[in-house]
Amino acid sequence: MDPKHDIQRAADLIRNARHAVALTGAGISTPSGIPDFRSPSSGLWTWVDPMAVASIWAFRARPEAFYEWVRPLARQMRDARPNPAHRALAQMESDGRLQAVITQNIDDLHQKAGSKRVLEVHGHLREATCLRCYTVIPAQAMLDRFIADGQVPQCSCGGILKPNVIMFGEMLPVDILLEAERQARKCDVMLVAGSSLEVTPASDLPFMARQHGAQLIIVNYQPTPADGEASVVIHDDVAQILPRMASLVRRGRITMLR
Repeated sequence: MDPKHDIQRAADLIRNARHAVALTGAGISTPSGIPDFRSPSSGLWTWVDPMAVASIWAFRARPEAFYEWVRPLARQMRDARPNPAHRALAQMESDGRLQAVITQNIDDLHQKAGSKRVLEVHGHLREATCLRCYTVIPAQAMLDRFIADGQVPQCSCGGILKPNVIMFGEMLPVDILLEAERQARKCDVMLVAGSSLEVTPASDLPFMARQHGAQLIIVNYQPTPADGEASVVIHDDVAQILPRMASLVRRGRITMLR
């Protein structure tokens, strides 16, 4: 079924919003070739225990297990390019219709697409920190070497380098989380795109927005716990839906300018 009416309704909400924000998850990057975590047949957690490879306790005990698991994913993220969904969000921000993108992703694709105000609640791969001396270094050259040779990256002091992504058991970056919560309380429209809303505290943000009077738009292949709270729910491909939505938002803007 063509969700034309729902897309138009979502575009109207964004166009008429005083302060609209987006919350994105792994599903917005799957069209760029990056697998998500929880899809029944292809999710990264389908074949591996996340606590065994992606918790801070496991990393400290056996960093090689994390790096062995993450190597193909790191290559996919390095080589990935923004897809139409990323570009649509950047366009809506450029048009003044979207005030921020809150993302659970660590792939940098929102920034590569042109988004300026990106809140990365789960960290990023642009830097790494030594677990011995706590030196922070740019991570690109380190990741390129690791992808090429598979060796666990080490600091000049001999300590293990950990990418600045948030692992299970770690606290989220406080300043980023507080700003994301502020955006959730302030917005009057929140667009949730490509997130299963399974991981707290990011999954709490749409409910926080609703409690403060915001309307929710959810675009995700699978149902989410917040579907019942949303004004618009579209279970479809974000790379197909968001560009159409952004086009309608822009078309309304041009019409009003005339």
